Amino acid sequence: MAGGASALLTGGRRHGPTASGTTRRPGGDAPLAAVAAAFTLVQLLLVRPGLGLGWDETVYVSQVTTHHPAAFFSAPRARGVSLLVAPVASWSSSTGLLRVYLAVLSGAGLYLGMRAWRGLFPVRVLATGGALLTGLWVTLFYGPQAMPNYWVAVGTLICVGCFLRARRDGPGRAVLWGVVAGAALMAWMRPTDAVWVTLPLLFLALVRRHLRTLLALVGGLAAGGVEWVIEAYARYGGLGERLAEASRIQGGLGLQSAVDDQLRSLGGRALCRPCTGSIPPPPITLWWLLLPVLALLALAVAVRARRTARTLVPLACAATAALPYLFMIGYAAPRFLQPAYALLAVPVADALWHLARTPRGRWRPVGAPLVALALAGHLAVQLVVLVYLVDRTAQSREDWARTADTLHRLGVRPPCLLTGHEAVPIGYYTGCSSGATSGNNENTTVAEILDTARRIPVASLTAPGGTPPAYARSWTPYRIGGLDIRVAPPG
Repeated sequence: MAGGASALLTGGRRHGPTASGTTRRPGGDAPLAAVAAAFTLVQLLLVRPGLGLGWDETVYVSQVTTHHPAAFFSAPRARGVSLLVAPVASWSSSTGLLRVYLAVLSGAGLYLGMRAWRGLFPVRVLATGGALLTGLWVTLFYGPQAMPNYWVAVGTLICVGCFLRARRDGPGRAVLWGVVAGAALMAWMRPTDAVWVTLPLLFLALVRRHLRTLLALVGGLAAGGVEWVIEAYARYGGLGERLAEASRIQGGLGLQSAVDDQLRSLGGRALCRPCTGSIPPPPITLWWLLLPVLALLALAVAVRARRTARTLVPLACAATAALPYLFMIGYAAPRFLQPAYALLAVPVADALWHLARTPRGRWRPVGAPLVALALAGHLAVQLVVLVYLVDRTAQSREDWARTADTLHRLGVRPPCLLTGHEAVPIGYYTGCSSGATSGNNENTTVAEILDTARRIPVASLTAPGGTPPAYARSWTPYRIGGLDIRVAPPG
């Protein structure tokens, strides 16, 4: 992988004239480094290191920590995030330390991702693209979290950028290692996403008979996805069975629209399932509706400048990355589209620079102020949504922590088992295992729960207004923050 890192850091060639006729100078990457540093700083200031772990985060982190039992790991998930957090989570239970680690790492990932495009577009376009991507509330919110989608986006940038450089300059060793590294990172995090993103690249490499590039793509996908495939045969009976189970958990993949669900989620809904309620007001959704228009403008600018491929390829990859999450599932989460946003960021930045400046480098008297005003307003709206989401999220995770404290006072301490409503995250906060007899996290039976209750503390959690399961109705009842808690009698 040293060759891949070298490709990202050196651009795959020494300082000299670029394809655009400009000269590369030492320190030319300073704008990219500045955007990456600002991204890390804003995460630490606005998302805050003290933000508790979310539901999915507790699943990923619990796989590698020695402080909590491992939660049930369902079919759609991959082990990449768990391995990513292992350097910290394997020895420390500090959420703050983990957040700082991930914030710094996400800033470095952004720098490498944008650095992979060096020479394809001017640095000002790359820096602007990085700012557009990191200015979205979804990027800022998930940058310091133990979740896979941002890292798929980083892998996407590295893979597509190095692929385009290999196509332009020839498949040198350095850029080919970049293709391998980017594809492996995507597959390591979410194998199915990696396949969707790379479909246009695989097709282009096959049609143009770029054998070395094709082998790099396939090799990277295989290296990142091999563990997921092996686990499919070890735990699910085969790859097809695991894909079928993943489809079932996601509500059944098929032809359906989630476009309106994505629009509803833009107001700060981390998961829109079921996705009800009204669509947020235009100031929140306008940027999303303008993305296709700006993408087409970017393509028109590229065609006119005779550099169509370097814009058309990322747009095609963005389309295939977004397709399953817009037209194949029945719910939405803004983080699903992060790889598509990453691929759109650079062409859209190029289009915005075209609107603001003439080909001779002069500022347009009308276009430049309008672009600056629109970007300032867009950033302000994104930050407002981010602050709202962080405050609401922090409150729900504090509720989990308070519930865990109360359970401890009731004698439910590790080793222990929680079942029922939100048993996975509350179990993590309590230090208990979590069990479910049905649903997407089914991993036990009633008989096993009752047998466990004879040996260690067991509690059943029921949502407000719900009915406790039959096996727990005779257990000692408590009320914790609206939850109906039933604790099994000792022994």
